Amino acid sequence: MPKLGLGLSLPQTKITVFDSDARAYIAAVEAADGQALENSVRVAINTFVAGCKTDGIWDAIVASCIMAGARTVAGAIVPLKGNAPTNNNFVIGDYSRKLGLLGNDTDKYLATGYNNNDTTNFPQNDSHISCYVSASQTDTTGTLAGGLNLGSGGRISLHYITTTQIVTRNRGLGSSTISLAPIGFQGNTRNNSANFSRRFTTSSGISEAIVTSASGAPSSDLLGVFAAGNGSNFSSARMSFYSIGKSLTLSSLDSRVTTLMTTLASVLP
Repeated sequence: MPKLGLGLSLPQTKITVFDSDARAYIAAVEAADGQALENSVRVAINTFVAGCKTDGIWDAIVASCIMAGARTVAGAIVPLKGNAPTNNNFVIGDYSRKLGLLGNDTDKYLATGYNNNDTTNFPQNDSHISCYVSASQTDTTGTLAGGLNLGSGGRISLHYITTTQIVTRNRGLGSSTISLAPIGFQGNTRNNSANFSRRFTTSSGISEAIVTSASGAPSSDLLGVFAAGNGSNFSSARMSFYSIGKSLTLSSLDSRVTTLMTTLASVLP
């Protein structure tokens, strides 16, 4: 600790070394917001990005948005990775810095700019999709993230078919369902042709399963968030994160995303 005259000392300040990707993302969010983020928010984002790299899952994320922390809707949909999504009808009243964007089951959704048949970014046997639900849906059917709720066409999706039933598919006819409303991290991942893994979070806790479902050739199907990418099957859920990409360890992504959202909720007013 550095000392001053008369035996006085100045407290040392901990300096955070920012990851280059986190620094570039934060700068883009601040440019979209038109003002700086709080240092605590910057540190939380940096911890998330650096942690994903430590866990070996960063490179598997192709498209993603952290839809919380930013000051504006424009900042919330700055891409962490990949293409910037197109905002369809979200306004500032739909946004919470702690909880994310709120769907309306009518016309609000993000078009990711990616297609289900993009096997360069999302290979048939090497893909994942995830989202973080901060408030469960009140409508009876909807897409949280991905494509249409259809078994055909090798689709990737996270959706629900009642107010208390979450369903997921990854490239196959087979799906996996839990009769509880989603709240928290939801995701699936496939790294082979025979089955995929899914991880759901509900009020009852975390449920993991390996789903036997042979993969099929991916169909042309636009990918969206809060709705299918063609603007159908809208959701009324509130969400604060999504990612689409190649296969990864769901528990690692869950831990990083959940920690990020918990931290943002604690440091923001």
